[in-house]
Amino acid sequence: MARKSRNKEEDGLLIDRAKQGDEKAYEVLLKKYQKSVYYLIYKMIRNPEDAEDLTQETFAKAFGSLVSFDPKFAFSTWLFKIGSNSAIDFIRRKKMQTLSINQGGANDETGNPVLQLKDGNLVPDEKLLKQQRKEYLQVAIGQLPTRYRQLVILRYFEELSYEEVALELQIPLGTVKAQLHRARELLYGALNNMENKL
Repeated sequence: MARKSRNKEEDGLLIDRAKQGDEKAYEVLLKKYQKSVYYLIYKMIRNPEDAEDLTQETFAKAFGSLVSFDPKFAFSTWLFKIGSNSAIDFIRRKKMQTLSINQGGANDETGNPVLQLKDGNLVPDEKLLKQQRKEYLQVAIGQLPTRYRQLVILRYFEELSYEEVALELQIPLGTVKAQLHRARELLYGALNNMENKL
């Protein structure tokens, strides 16, 4: 606990220096959290190049809005929230760019629809369904209230224990368990709604 408090104080000093334009402070914060933010995003989107881009975007957003950072909270929690929101927005954008087979698209010279795929190999139905469920899960997580979304990301994407989540968010262990239970219920309901619309 003392280490966490010391870490929070160190981050606070670095943030104060960064707000005054100290480039070295920005660099120290970047080096300190870059890998953690990258792995958080990578676990959500599973693409190393996009995860790298989103990591840079996360730091740009965070450094651009340091004035809104509330020092009562851990900088890492605030940064991870920006990173997870960036990943969720990326997933939503990608989902919007997909083309439904039932929608109009390009036609060949005989008027039959042409579907262009990046990979020439056919994907088994089970793999496609699994991928679709993962995408639904990401969207459902993005729709959770912030406190539940944060808990889900820390517990299931960062794979922190209940105790580590409680320490990170500075809330009681019982609250973590109760709110994660509620978050799972909300996710289950959202996923059912999405699948019922198909």
